[in-house]
Amino acid sequence: MTATATPPTSVPDERDQRWTPRLWGVLAVLCLVMFLDGLDVSMVGIALPSIGTELGLSTTSLQWIVNGYVLGYGALLLLGGRTADLLGRRRVFLIALAVFAAASLVGGLVDDGTLLIITRFVKGVAAAFTAPTALSILTTTFREGHARNKALSIFAVFGASGYSSGLILGGLLTSAGWRWNFLMPVPLAILALIAGIALIPRDRPADTGGHDLAGATTLTAGMLLAVYSVVSAPERGWADPVTVALFVLAIALLAAFVVIEQRVAHPLVRFGILRIGPIVRANLAMIALFGSYLSFQFMLTIYFQAALGWSPLRMALALLPAGLIVAFGSPYMSRVFDRYGTQRPIVAAMVALSAAYVWFLAFGGDATPSYVTDILPSVVGIGLGFMLAFSSIMSQATAGVHDSEQGLAAGLVQTSGQIGGAVLLAATTALVTAGSHTADGMGAATFDQFRPGLTLVTGVAVAGLVVMLAPSRRRRRDAEPDPVVDEVLEPVAP
Repeated sequence: MTATATPPTSVPDERDQRWTPRLWGVLAVLCLVMFLDGLDVSMVGIALPSIGTELGLSTTSLQWIVNGYVLGYGALLLLGGRTADLLGRRRVFLIALAVFAAASLVGGLVDDGTLLIITRFVKGVAAAFTAPTALSILTTTFREGHARNKALSIFAVFGASGYSSGLILGGLLTSAGWRWNFLMPVPLAILALIAGIALIPRDRPADTGGHDLAGATTLTAGMLLAVYSVVSAPERGWADPVTVALFVLAIALLAAFVVIEQRVAHPLVRFGILRIGPIVRANLAMIALFGSYLSFQFMLTIYFQAALGWSPLRMALALLPAGLIVAFGSPYMSRVFDRYGTQRPIVAAMVALSAAYVWFLAFGGDATPSYVTDILPSVVGIGLGFMLAFSSIMSQATAGVHDSEQGLAAGLVQTSGQIGGAVLLAATTALVTAGSHTADGMGAATFDQFRPGLTLVTGVAVAGLVVMLAPSRRRRRDAEPDPVVDEVLEPVAP
C-alpha cells in the first residue's frame, strides 16, 4: 500500500540520511501505534471471562469481542492502504487514530454486550487504516537500505513488545476491573495523535486511482455473515433452513467479491498474484499460524479462568514466556532467514506449533495441571513458532514481487491471517459451545469440552506444516537451492 507520491521534503538526501530528532519522533509515533495494536489484542483476551461474567455474555458472544476486531481489521486492511494512497497518508493515519481512541473510550464505558462488540468492530476498522498507513509512512520517510531496515526492525519489535506487555497489563488491569483494558490505551492513542499532528510531514495524495468500495463491502459482509453462520449453527441446527440460507448468502457475497475483483478498474486484490507458489504457501502458513494461535488463546483464557479458577494475573503470567520469546527473538530473525532462507524457519515454526498443541492435548487436561511440565512446554513452543514464522512468512509473501505490488502482497498476507483466524475462531467456538453442558456455553466442567476445539487447532497447525513441506521435498528431488527467492516465479499447479 506504499504510495508513489513524492517523498516528504523533510527527508534528508538519499546519500546521507541523518536521524534527526524529528525523524526519531516520527518513528516513535508509528511505533507507539504498533505497540497499541499488540497491546489491545493481548489485554482484551485476558479479560474475556470477566467481561462475560459482568455483562452476562456466553462463549459465543465472547468470541465476537475478538472476532469483531479481527474481521473489521482483516476485511478492510487492503482498502485502508489504498485510501491512504488516494487521500494522503498523514490525513488517513490521524483520522483513523482518533477513531481508534474514541472507540476505546466508548468500549470502556458501555454496559451492553452488543455495544461493546460494535466498538470492537469499529476499532478493527480503524486499525485497518492505521496499520498499513503507518507502514507506508515509514517506508516513504526512511530511505531504502540501512535506514529503512533499521526503522522496520524497531517497528516490528514494538509490535511484539506490545503483545508481551499486554499480557501482564491485561492481568493487572482485569484484576482492578476489565474496563481498564479498554480505557488504558486512550491516553496513549491521544498522545500519539498529538505527536503525529506535530511531527508527521504532509504528503501529496496520488493523482490517479480509485476505491474498490463494492469489493470491500461484499468481502466484509460475506465474512461477517460466514462467521455468524458458523457460530450460530450449533444452536439453530446445521440443517435448519435459516442456517442453510445464511451460508448460501455468505457464499454468494464472497462469490460476488471474486467477480468484482476481476472486473473493477482498481481491485483490492489482483488475483494474478496468487499464481506465484511461494506467495500462496506464505498466505496459507499465515492462516495456520494466526488462526491456530488465536483460537488456542481464546480457549486457554476461558479454560484457565472459568474451569481451573485461575486469576487474570496468573493467566497472564502463564502465557508471558511466549510473548517474551517473540519480543526478544524477533530482532534476530532477519539474520536467520538471510542465512537459511524463509522455508526452513517456517517449517521449524510449524513443527514447534504442532508439538505445542499436541503436548497440551496430551497433558493439559489434568484436574490440577503442573505449570512447568504440563503447560510451559506448550507456551514455549508457541513462542518459538511465532518468533520463527512471522518475519519469515512476511518475507516469503513479498519476495520477488514487483515494487508496484509490494503493498498488495504485504496486505494480502496480513488479511489472510486475520480473516483465516476469524473463521477458525468461529469454528472452534462452535465446537466448544456444542460440547458445553451449560445453557450459556461457558461450560467450565471438564477439559473434554475444549478437546474438539484443541484437536481442530492442532490439525490446522499440522496442515500448515504439510503445506510448507511439500515444496521442500520437491526441491530436494530436483537438487535446487534452498532459498525461496529462487522459486518466486514458480506457478501454482491448477
